[in-house]
Amino acid sequence: MWSRNLLFISLILAGTMTLRSRLFPTNAVVRGATTRVSVEATKPLPIVDQLDRQFRSEWSEQGIKPVFKASELTVLRRASLALTGAVPSLDEIRRFESLPEGSRVPRWLAAILDDRRYADYFAERFARAFVGTEDGPFLVFRRRRFVTWLSDAFVENRPYDQIAREIVSSEGIWTDHPSTNYVSVTYDPDRKAYDPERLAARSARALLGLRIDCAQCHDHPFQSWKQKDFQGIAAFFGQVEHGLLGVRDAKGKFEITDRKTGKPMTIEPAVPFLPELWTKEGTRRQQLARWITHPKNPYLPRATVNRTWALLFGKPLVEPVDDIPNAGELPRELEMLSDDFVAHGYDLKRLIRTIVSSEVFQLESATDDDKADQESLTRAWALFPMTRLRPEQVAGSLFQAGSVETIDRDSHVLVRLTRSFGLSNFVQRYGDTGQDEFSEGSGTIPQRLLLMNGDAVSERTKGGIFNASQRIGFFAPDDRAAVEVAYLTVLTRRPTPEESSHFAGRLGNSKFRTRRARMADLFWTLINATEFSWNH
Repeated sequence: MWSRNLLFISLILAGTMTLRSRLFPTNAVVRGATTRVSVEATKPLPIVDQLDRQFRSEWSEQGIKPVFKASELTVLRRASLALTGAVPSLDEIRRFESLPEGSRVPRWLAAILDDRRYADYFAERFARAFVGTEDGPFLVFRRRRFVTWLSDAFVENRPYDQIAREIVSSEGIWTDHPSTNYVSVTYDPDRKAYDPERLAARSARALLGLRIDCAQCHDHPFQSWKQKDFQGIAAFFGQVEHGLLGVRDAKGKFEITDRKTGKPMTIEPAVPFLPELWTKEGTRRQQLARWITHPKNPYLPRATVNRTWALLFGKPLVEPVDDIPNAGELPRELEMLSDDFVAHGYDLKRLIRTIVSSEVFQLESATDDDKADQESLTRAWALFPMTRLRPEQVAGSLFQAGSVETIDRDSHVLVRLTRSFGLSNFVQRYGDTGQDEFSEGSGTIPQRLLLMNGDAVSERTKGGIFNASQRIGFFAPDDRAAVEVAYLTVLTRRPTPEESSHFAGRLGNSKFRTRRARMADLFWTLINATEFSWNH
């Protein structure tokens, strides 16, 4: 009996000491396990140096001096927000700082790109462009299945042109062949048919980065698109039918009503440019898919680079993200990245590694030069653009900041379920930006009130012993250590000397309930700081 009790007490003490050592390591450099990554995944990419030289050349021509390089923790935070939709956990920060200096960002990046959190988050972001944000017709559409399929493709690093071909041309039941949800989301129960015009508009915007649908009813007033260009793309989807076996290609035709005569008019498939790349083999959708993904068609890589850049920076190289001009000069950086993307097999992970490794991604987001024109620096990418976090990033960061451990697929099922339901509820109340993700908007009063008084914030800062605030307060050797780890957990940085002194004084060597309440207040204060809700 005594031996059993002694063993139980020993296990409790060992667990307590282990947790304390993880929260408050005694060495300046944390000694711990690090994620194994291949050497190939961390090797410098030649395109990065070319990209950096191009930006420096443009800055020199414009007489612009870029800001200083940001700290590694700042880069870690912005990369984590962009790739997982949340700030890094304290556990991740400790492992990150255990890596040798000079290799931290590349090695962390290589590891996170093999992590399901990246695949799940990027799948959701791309799915918004492909199928929107609504649930659609339930009987024939499963958005969750489509996102999961896309996540599988991203974690496997399937070539992006293959993904594009499959979503445009696949057949079958939307549950067994999830890529067909790209088509089935447009199903009209009244007409019992799919919508070729919606599919044409979505394909042009999401895959080609072109708003050809602006010419749906008349010729485009500002660009060269004609109404026949839009109708020609829609005609590729005119033979898609709904049957017992799901989405299939039949021998139908695409008809529209002539606005002058009021009579039906048959429209034949046609591509709006580069007709020499169009081969008339296979079904109409297969023909369109091959044309979209042809290596000599520059629009798919441009659209992919522009959207990926926007997800990483919060704003695209060319605005709007889905309306890249088809005439005139484009940013040289867009062309360079697009060419490299095609040359290396439409490798999305390589594209992300390139952008995150670039000088512009690792610059500070502000300048201490009072004479500098911040707007000009931002336009020239001579500083990292500050952007407001999207609702799901605020929610993801809130839930992660409430835990010292990383919340991922290895977490307990109850932790994952709580996070999933909590995120959905928080985003719904906070206000989802829908498909228009990169529009600049100001925060709202309800959003601030939700962070100040919402249940999600209260539950993440107060309450049980599993919350980060309570664990840190309990195990901290002193008040300054507690403040430092709180800042790392919520803001991914250490406090300034002034901040450390102020909040350590507020903790005031408090004990038990008083300390628990003050630690909760500290976390609430950091979460409600403007810094928490912005990418910088």
